[in-house]
Amino acid sequence: MLANNRLLIGKTEDKKELAILPQMANRHGLITGASGSGKTITLKVMAESFSDAGVPVFLADVKGDLAGTAVDGEITEAIQKRLDKLAIKDFEAKSFPVRFWDLFGTEGHPVRATVEAVGPEVLSIMLGLSEAQEGNLAIAFAIAKDENLALVDLKDLRAVLQYVAENKDKYSTKYGNITTQSIGVIQRSLLTLENQGADHFFGQPALDVNDFFATEGGRGVINILHAVTLFESPDMYAAFLLWLLTTLFSTSPEVGDLDKPKLVFFFDEAHLLFNGMPGYRLKRIVQIVKLIRSRGIGLYFISQSPTDIPDEVLAQMGNRVQHSLRAYTPSEQKAVHAAAQAFRTNPKFDTEKAILELGTGEALISFQDEKGAPEIVERATILPPQSKMGAIDGITRNKVINASPLCGKYDEAVDPESAAEVIQQKADTEAAEKQAKLEAEAAEKQRIEAEKAAEKAASEQAKLAEKERIAAQKATEKAEAERVKAEEKRRAQAEREASKAKTSSKAKSGTDRFLGNILGSAGSAIGRKITNKILKDIFK
Repeated sequence: MLANNRLLIGKTEDKKELAILPQMANRHGLITGASGSGKTITLKVMAESFSDAGVPVFLADVKGDLAGTAVDGEITEAIQKRLDKLAIKDFEAKSFPVRFWDLFGTEGHPVRATVEAVGPEVLSIMLGLSEAQEGNLAIAFAIAKDENLALVDLKDLRAVLQYVAENKDKYSTKYGNITTQSIGVIQRSLLTLENQGADHFFGQPALDVNDFFATEGGRGVINILHAVTLFESPDMYAAFLLWLLTTLFSTSPEVGDLDKPKLVFFFDEAHLLFNGMPGYRLKRIVQIVKLIRSRGIGLYFISQSPTDIPDEVLAQMGNRVQHSLRAYTPSEQKAVHAAAQAFRTNPKFDTEKAILELGTGEALISFQDEKGAPEIVERATILPPQSKMGAIDGITRNKVINASPLCGKYDEAVDPESAAEVIQQKADTEAAEKQAKLEAEAAEKQRIEAEKAAEKAASEQAKLAEKERIAAQKATEKAEAERVKAEEKRRAQAEREASKAKTSSKAKSGTDRFLGNILGSAGSAIGRKITNKILKDIFK
């Protein structure tokens, strides 16, 4: 609760108030403890206190029991007993301004982001990719950017991955080695992600993180992400919160030190973010944690043990609340020792022993003072929350959602023209061009074949004409030869007849002379008989 412009979180046995100074709230914080030790209540009390101080809050509700923040609390007998123990007189049970969010769009305003905005690094965490596979994914993103292929949803990413795989020889020289095996793994991982319902997250309208920086009536809005279903996919949960954190960092301007944060971001189950994180990515997280406070944003990690958080990040946590830990194994005992060593020692008690003895709702607390130095650790009891503890029914949740000024802003998903459509259009154009080319080639082939057929027909016609000409010529020559031969024959016949006639004429002339001689000399009867006989023989 807010008391004297300080965020009162707990009190010691001797009623010393342990409170976060608003101007030191962006120095980040850590809430740790075993399951059931009271971490969620501490988170809730802090969130309510920040809201009363006019600081917007973002937190993830992984169990569904933080939704009651939107409903008036109830001062039960147990709560009153705790209030009496802490000597708190002005405690007010009340509700807080809440906006519900949900990646799946069923329990709050839909949360969406484009694939392009999420980027290959965060997406690789969601997909559980190896370094080599992440490299191939980064290449696909680079190609999409260079070729103006907008990556809005998962179907766009699938289309680009297929496009890159089909054209890997074209791109490998410029972008590096692309393997179809890695592309295949990414495609299968995307299918798994879709089966988990993550396709609801990728798309438009995309979340405007500035909607988190809201106040109502001077109180900061508590933005609650319903993460019950999301938490069933730990990698997806951690990757989403990492994306949100990096987006807040990249979109928030430098503001320096403020009298209070612009936003406080609670990262529950923070160990999921750092499990198996490679060194190059951890460096990026450390950089964000170091620099984001100058942008007016405070980060508070919640996990079971301080050892869940890398030392480089842990060193940036100035406000700490340590609930009880259990130490049954050597590794657990080591974790308790590490947790105790993180505090400034209080001579009144043994810190390590106290961690093991803390009851539910009790914690070791050390916040930063006005100079930014950590205070001596104190053993304290956490205040009860002012709003309802536990889940709420669907009717109450829907009332809160419908009353929100954001109602309707993100409800309807839109599907603009993006990479999938552009690639399909490109494929259709290439197919049409290919078909046109094939048709042109077929037409050209048909033209050439027709031309050849015409040439062949003309050639055959010419050959036939030539053949007919030659045949006609031969016939003419033969007729001429036959005519000449006939002429020759007639001439020869004529010559023979002429010769015969001449011979006959000569013979007749000789005969006539012979007969004349005979007749001339014949004067007797015998002579006349002989002459008559000869003449008869000649003219038979």
